Amino acid sequence: MQLSMPRFDQAPVLVVGDVMLDRYWHGATNRISPEAPVPVVKVEQIEDRPGGAANVALNIAALGAPAWLVGVTGRDEAADSLAERLQAAGVDARFQRLENQPTIVKLRVMSRHQQLLRLDFEEPFATDQAALLAEVEGLLERVKVLILSDYGKGALLNHAALIAAARARGVPVLADPKGRDFSIYRGASLITPNLAEFEAVVGRCADEAELVAKGLELLAELELGALLVTRGEHGMTLLRQGHPALHLPARAREVFDVTGAGDTVISTLAGALAAGAELPQAVALANLAASIVVGKLGTATVSAPELRRAVQREQGAGRGVMSLDQLLPALDDARAHGERIVFTNGCFDILHAGHVAYLEQARALGDRLVVAINDDASVTRLKGPGRPINSVDRRMAVLAGLGAVDWVVSFSEDTPETLLRKVRPDVLVKGGDYGLDGVVGADIVQAYGGEVRVLSFVDSCSTTAIVEKIRDTH
Repeated sequence: MQLSMPRFDQAPVLVVGDVMLDRYWHGATNRISPEAPVPVVKVEQIEDRPGGAANVALNIAALGAPAWLVGVTGRDEAADSLAERLQAAGVDARFQRLENQPTIVKLRVMSRHQQLLRLDFEEPFATDQAALLAEVEGLLERVKVLILSDYGKGALLNHAALIAAARARGVPVLADPKGRDFSIYRGASLITPNLAEFEAVVGRCADEAELVAKGLELLAELELGALLVTRGEHGMTLLRQGHPALHLPARAREVFDVTGAGDTVISTLAGALAAGAELPQAVALANLAASIVVGKLGTATVSAPELRRAVQREQGAGRGVMSLDQLLPALDDARAHGERIVFTNGCFDILHAGHVAYLEQARALGDRLVVAINDDASVTRLKGPGRPINSVDRRMAVLAGLGAVDWVVSFSEDTPETLLRKVRPDVLVKGGDYGLDGVVGADIVQAYGGEVRVLSFVDSCSTTAIVEKIRDTH
């Protein structure tokens, strides 16, 4: 399946559900309590993270998508902490704050990256459902997808009204269900139970065939658009009426913590669908995002650069030969990771020791090296009849095989000036014995504050000399 990075910046999503604060107490454990056989943790750091529906909204914002959140909290310090962190992440949070009821807090005591204890502070909310529905209806015109993030804590009691309001406006509804009664999600566009939640409703599934059969029955019974069952180390299964089941394997190389993985799945799904992706592609992206987040400790998010890099690895585009359309997102990702981009260009007709040494020197000036080469027609114009000796695809393949080279791209003009304006490297490198004023494109790079460097070729190495020597021997 071909994956691409959606335009998350054009994918507004509304999350409605149970918000909570995930609080972590971190500290060293060096002794056992004299009062009881339990470890003593000296708390050295307190960390607050948005959890539940708030973590879903945070995941959406981390992908670069506009995110709104409607939920219920107390009127307390925990709610203030949630609001502060969500606002800092760019989430527009609309809390229904209730007097004399605490915000849900999950307190985890951590030592040496291990969870020793969890304490839950919560009471069922007396939510004003009419006010919550009115708040949601006022936001539906701004968004392209609605998520119901249900943890069974009381914020969501009028599922049918919320689904009907969204459907009336043509907004797809994705639900992360809880409990044994899935009928409350009737008419949703997609629900995302994990395997345990799914089997609690339909019964144990002995194999994939039974899972598919029972899933299709549930689809028809509840008039759902689709069903995505997340299956841990067995990946995910997407079911739709009239389509074959889509089984996606788990991508995680190492599972460190599954906390919040379901939030990442539904948020990535929603963002991709809001950006216009087809459902199978959106599910594949969600599967990839989940593989990233389970390698992190605690409630975590996946950023757009992290997901883009994973997509590039999936498509074999981490390095090597690229089109300009492939190169530009790869450069954005590299810059997001603070990497310095070096650019050089040439014909590179017959690769020789001088080229290899030169490219290694160029690569040492930064973190990523882009090599742009003239296509065949432009080489002929520059070098004359009989050149190039090797076609552009062969020249690019050889360059891509060098350890110093990250990306290879071709251009059809006689100079790389158009390409330079799009790539905007941090360093432009050229080989030769002329001054900076002789480097084509130097003025372009220097105008935006980039650097231009001239490197010397290895003595007695040139493609022209090699070609002449071959001709002289015949």
